Amino acid sequence: MSRRRSHQDRVFLLALGCGLPAVVAALGQLFATPHPPKVLCTVTLLVLGGWLGLAAVAREQVLRPLQTLANLLGALREGDFSVRGRRADPDDALGAVVLEVNSLADTLRRQRLGALEASALLDKVMAEIDVAVFAFDSEGRLALVNPAGARLLPGSAPLGRTAAELGLAELLTGPAPRRIEQPREPWPQQRNRPGP
Repeated sequence: MSRRRSHQDRVFLLALGCGLPAVVAALGQLFATPHPPKVLCTVTLLVLGGWLGLAAVAREQVLRPLQTLANLLGALREGDFSVRGRRADPDDALGAVVLEVNSLADTLRRQRLGALEASALLDKVMAEIDVAVFAFDSEGRLALVNPAGARLLPGSAPLGRTAAELGLAELLTGPAPRRIEQPREPWPQQRNRPGP
């Protein structure tokens, strides 16, 4: 089973194929007329070297920008939104792609900053309100608790513990969303905390 050729190899072969008729015609004309062997050898090497060299340059002209785009997209995937492509000409097809990748990086950076700001605001609100807030993940483990909620729980490190371990399992059953109000007297876990 033959392995499929890479994109850069196909470009190289295409460049060779485009130049092949001219090389054959030039060498055919060269050998059809009498020339000294030294001239035949020199001109043949120049024609073949130029042909192969230009095909290799064409391959590199395709390969390098694609590698750059792959690196840009890899950086975006890893969360590095500071990397940008340079020399992006909107009138050039490759430049238009680079501009789009740069625009995507800007959009993702703005969204990330917005999410960080929203998270910081949520943390501040959660810390300031005097209402117990508990958030559990899909496995029923405590993922988020504000200071008011932490004061109601036993132990010093409740995050990651299950609702059953914390005595809150009954709060996770039933219709959602809902609000549960507890009586004003302290929960059994609270110690000498004055009522509101």
